[in-house]
Amino acid sequence: MRRLGRPETVVTLVGLGIIISLLFLGHFIGVADNGDFLRMMSTTGLNYYEANETYADRFFSFSHSRFSYENLFKGFYPSSQIVLVLIPRLLGGLFHGSFFDIRLLGAVYAVLLLAASWLLVKHNAKGSYLTGLLLGAGILFVFYDIGYLAYFNSLYGEPVSLVFMLLAFALGLKLTAMERPTTKVLTLFFIAVVFLTCSKIQNAPIGIAFALIFLRFSFLKGEGNWRKLALRFSAAIFVVSVVLYVAAPKDLKHINLYQTVFFGILNESPDVRGDLRDLGLPERLEVLAGTNYFQNDTAIKQNDPSLGPDFYDRVSHKDVLFFYLKHPDRLIKNMEYAAGNSMAIRPYYLGNYEKTENKPAGALSYTYSTWSQFKNKHIPHTLTFLSVFYAVYFAVALLQYFRARETRSRMAGELLMLLGLIGIFCFLVPILGDGRADIGKHLFMFNVSFDMMVVVMFGWVLHRLTRLWKRR
Repeated sequence: MRRLGRPETVVTLVGLGIIISLLFLGHFIGVADNGDFLRMMSTTGLNYYEANETYADRFFSFSHSRFSYENLFKGFYPSSQIVLVLIPRLLGGLFHGSFFDIRLLGAVYAVLLLAASWLLVKHNAKGSYLTGLLLGAGILFVFYDIGYLAYFNSLYGEPVSLVFMLLAFALGLKLTAMERPTTKVLTLFFIAVVFLTCSKIQNAPIGIAFALIFLRFSFLKGEGNWRKLALRFSAAIFVVSVVLYVAAPKDLKHINLYQTVFFGILNESPDVRGDLRDLGLPERLEVLAGTNYFQNDTAIKQNDPSLGPDFYDRVSHKDVLFFYLKHPDRLIKNMEYAAGNSMAIRPYYLGNYEKTENKPAGALSYTYSTWSQFKNKHIPHTLTFLSVFYAVYFAVALLQYFRARETRSRMAGELLMLLGLIGIFCFLVPILGDGRADIGKHLFMFNVSFDMMVVVMFGWVLHRLTRLWKRR
């Protein structure tokens, strides 16, 4: 009975209740497909359940709980999400062969989120029952918001990034809190980092940052062959990150390049021809400035054979990076645009309800959405605010880092600073890798990092107040 009263148990049980009430009882809540489902469906042997469904009903407006079964691996999209989808998909095929219920996948994400919540509260409550409950309340308030949970009942890769981001930092902080960390926990940490890194191609560089963390962990005094294992994991995650980026489908790279240049750099450019010259591209492409890859009315079709030698073969993301280094004012302009779209956890243009619920097309659920709505309506959507927020976060993190005397405490600080760096990286990557296309949705991982930083700062305040109370 005492275990049931522990903060981590209380928080986990409350979290389970929130998930069940939002995702598994009453109206079905998911996120409508914007076309991204196709990549995962062709890989994991799924298809749309209603074969004769109209385009308007299939995309953007309504979510779907049922999918039909097809042959596995008709296509292949490299992502760790494959493993998470295949498990419930294969089990669903055995016990419910008529259709695949997406809520089976939602249950997998739910278990992972609950595990992360349990770990975060258990190992960061700082020995105070009240602190544990308040920290848990913060986690429940932020990460159990419908803006996050609705993704669980979908085939998007966002929930994979969310749950494994939380698990990675939960396990990493657990390692720094252990007197003699074990290779078992280190291995679990590595698995979480691999799933996070491989969840989406844009997350690949995150693995390189974690490779440095494993390198630092090798200096801890752990059990068994700790040092060798930490070094091997460091090398492994570095290689995985590089291979994931190199192995990205060619078509996807073409889409990203098109969006980055024409819907990013050249979008509202004051000198389109000059920008094309700087990029080493022919001036005839100026007619594509401001267009995106999925438009049907472009002067030159996106798959026109002439774009091979004139565009796709002549420019890379390295050229984009050098362009922005040469024109920092243009980068700042696009950063300001990104900041204006940076506080929306959920894509407001994608409906949450199935059509059978008789809700208007694109209708959204606002049950348990206080945090997502507060962020979207009241937190400033400006680059200035974000700069101040990050400055305060890093100032406090550095202060605690230099005050720490033990290596383990300093490594915990390095992990928390890495969290901030991941947020910066996830803010810049959509600009450098996809221009302004669907920028709000592409900033999902930035939102996860930002929200984790908010909870970290909340936890730090609780810890300071707890220490002050104990002294008195």
